Amino acid sequence: MKYSEEFRNPEVARALVARIKALAGSFEGTMCLMEVCGTHTMAIYQHGIRALLPEKIRLISGPGCPVCVTPVDYIDRAVALARRPGTIIATFGDMIRVPGSTSNLLREKALGADVRIVYSSLDAVAIARKNPQQAVVFLGIGFETTTPTIAGSVIQAQSEGVGNYFVLTSHKTMPAPMDVLTADPQLQVDGYLCPAHVSAVIGADAYRPIAEGRNIPCVITGFEPLDVLQGVEMLARQLVEGRAQVEIQYSRIVKPEGNLKAQALLSRVFEPCDAIWRGIGNIPGSGLRLRQEFAAFDAEIALPVEVEPAVEHRGCRCGEILQGMIRPGDCPLFRTGCTPENPVGACMVSSEGTCAAEYKYGVD
Repeated sequence: MKYSEEFRNPEVARALVARIKALAGSFEGTMCLMEVCGTHTMAIYQHGIRALLPEKIRLISGPGCPVCVTPVDYIDRAVALARRPGTIIATFGDMIRVPGSTSNLLREKALGADVRIVYSSLDAVAIARKNPQQAVVFLGIGFETTTPTIAGSVIQAQSEGVGNYFVLTSHKTMPAPMDVLTADPQLQVDGYLCPAHVSAVIGADAYRPIAEGRNIPCVITGFEPLDVLQGVEMLARQLVEGRAQVEIQYSRIVKPEGNLKAQALLSRVFEPCDAIWRGIGNIPGSGLRLRQEFAAFDAEIALPVEVEPAVEHRGCRCGEILQGMIRPGDCPLFRTGCTPENPVGACMVSSEGTCAAEYKYGVD
């Protein structure tokens, strides 16, 4: 298939659904399949994928939204930096409304802080170049998809001598939380729809320890409706046949080895570290921090500020939603105290959040 409309062909969809139903019918028990990509989550809700599948196949959303998994204390530090005199905060749009313990960046901007929405980290470097007397802090969040571009911005700032550019890092790496969730006996994940954007960088081979070590099938899937349905079919077939392998449905983009240039750029600037995931906690080796060579660009080191004690909002169940334990409708705040206009949890703020998806498209 070449054109987008071909990936939404109703006849092909019906044929895929028929094959999925046949596979589910030959399987004892329920197939619990988790997607760990916010764009997949939106696609599944938008196209009503769950409603097409048999009851024996259960799709659940995992920690695939980078904004959603960012911990509260990171937001609190960003707020503290925004209040610091002579500081400009540059951020992707999703981050500006994520609640911290007592404030968010949108509120700080309204109170006079210089908070600017940018489309890339290079925009933040340009702001720093034009404002040499001010510290420009870029909020570096995201998985392996965005981290190489942020690495590139640090290298550019270094080469140009832009010494007032800093990154507040909260980067995460995807395979690690999948392994943690696989080991959780309460969740019982039977297979993963692996993230497409992340996989384009890290490659399919990165999931082999989960497939081979945990005996969990993995399929890297694209974002169109037929991509998702074919990914579900491939997982169902592996489960029926008793296999646990890494397969690539999204072969038009993803390769087994991934993008070697992007990986080299990432590893040149960043190194692994432990990281806190909202709802999951500390996962050893699941984060990325700036290497010592680039420590001068680390906002946490170069721009010390006093950060208030982190406090989660009482009643918000975003953490359980990110683990796939519950769905948004199970949270008492969903659609009442927590809406896109007045978000309480990060899952309602982000355009890739599960709560935002269910609020927009309803229960499928």
